[in-house]
Amino acid sequence: MQVQVTETQKNHVHKQVANVKLYINGQFVDSKSDASFENKNPFTNEINNYIAEGREADINQAVLSAKEAFENGPWGKMKLKERMKYINRIADLIDEEIEEIAFLESLDTGLPISQTRNQTARAAENFRFYARMVETKLHGESYPMDDEFINYTVYKPLGVIGLITPWNAPFMLETWKVAPALATGNTVVLKPAELSPLTANKLAEIIHKAKVPDGVFNVVHGFGETAGATLVAHPNVKAISFTGETTTGSTIIKNSADTLKKTSMELGGKSPLIVFDDADLERALDAAIWGIFSFNGERCTSNSRVFLHKNIKDQFVEKLKARVANIKIGDPMDASTELGPLIEKGHYNKVKKYIEIAKQEGCEVVQGVVPENVKAGNFVPPTLLLNAKNDMRVCQEEIFGPVMAVIEFETDEEVLHMANDVSYGLAGFVWTKDLKRAHRMADAIEAGMLWINAQNVRDLRIPFGGMKDSGIGREGGHYAIFEFYTEPKVVHVAIGDHHIPQFGK
Repeated sequence: MQVQVTETQKNHVHKQVANVKLYINGQFVDSKSDASFENKNPFTNEINNYIAEGREADINQAVLSAKEAFENGPWGKMKLKERMKYINRIADLIDEEIEEIAFLESLDTGLPISQTRNQTARAAENFRFYARMVETKLHGESYPMDDEFINYTVYKPLGVIGLITPWNAPFMLETWKVAPALATGNTVVLKPAELSPLTANKLAEIIHKAKVPDGVFNVVHGFGETAGATLVAHPNVKAISFTGETTTGSTIIKNSADTLKKTSMELGGKSPLIVFDDADLERALDAAIWGIFSFNGERCTSNSRVFLHKNIKDQFVEKLKARVANIKIGDPMDASTELGPLIEKGHYNKVKKYIEIAKQEGCEVVQGVVPENVKAGNFVPPTLLLNAKNDMRVCQEEIFGPVMAVIEFETDEEVLHMANDVSYGLAGFVWTKDLKRAHRMADAIEAGMLWINAQNVRDLRIPFGGMKDSGIGREGGHYAIFEFYTEPKVVHVAIGDHHIPQFGK
């Protein structure tokens, strides 16, 4: 279903959004401190609504509720078939609410609504996929030992899982964590990014409507230094899954150590896209443009470094310039908008500062034009940093905005060295018709995910994550349900009278 957003909605919706409460033990409640914080619209910089600010006491209450639901409530003892009914019901309810969720997501983040609609549809599939995975794949193995033993494994849920999620594509990324956590029988405390609370609240409303038992799913809005830090340090939280920037991820790992939590960290990126001179240049151009300028450039897998072979660099750059000039900048509620505003003023200023650094480092800066009628928003136009060198700050540090650095190369060895000469290792993209070269490059590039002659397409079955400063652990597929959200237990069964040493007899 795709309902067109009316002009009235565009102009007035920010005034119609209700204030948001915490969701703890099946109830929408105020924070114990009665504190709240502003939630601003990145398109207008006006206040959308106010969000209850959870702190230590609220996290403690949420964790206690989740622990009780796991240990003594119906969730921990529920038959698999019954649990999957809830998981599939959540997916069905997301489908019924796609237009509203997409609308709230665009309102909250500035992401174009044509993109948030697609993200919402993917979110429903997250729940259906993990329902199928748990029903068909979450089983153990047996290890017979002659006529003496049969040893077998079973996979058990951990208990209370803490989920800390980012503000870019928040609804899809929240469901990507919540779905496998709940499907495997865990209970959840979600601390969403304070900059994008609306769809996390909508997810709580959907799960409430699905009549998931009280305490199974909880949402505590708030800030990382208070709510997030308490969740990470809580002794009754068995694991933390975090998506966000690298410095915060490092801090979370340190603060998890005292309670020996499992951690999964999906962190930053500075991903290379390499175009060789034999590539299909038009398709590579489409992929390069989409990969950095969709999601307003606020995506960890974006191809923020584009390496062009010297033989095709000039023609490719001319095409980049033409495309950047034509990208539609505007109201995120307009279905034709391709690039919306950045999430908030502080991030806008950070991205603008990097563009100034690029000029100081010697880049030629080419940008699109922000229309006068949207200047109130946090708009950074699509930006090319030409004549970039890989050792520049703008090629080494994550900018997380619509900014593409363009770097020339000549040999395979040269570009491979530059691709890897960065602290991150999340994704990479290789464009060439020489498949031997493509596989060699994919094998040698230090990244958790590589795409050959493709843009960033998603397959829920694959492991998603990176190496180096881009994270630890993997999300997706059986990697989530086997390696993170459950623990293997081994049971040894004696089927014969094996030898037992007889000390002291």
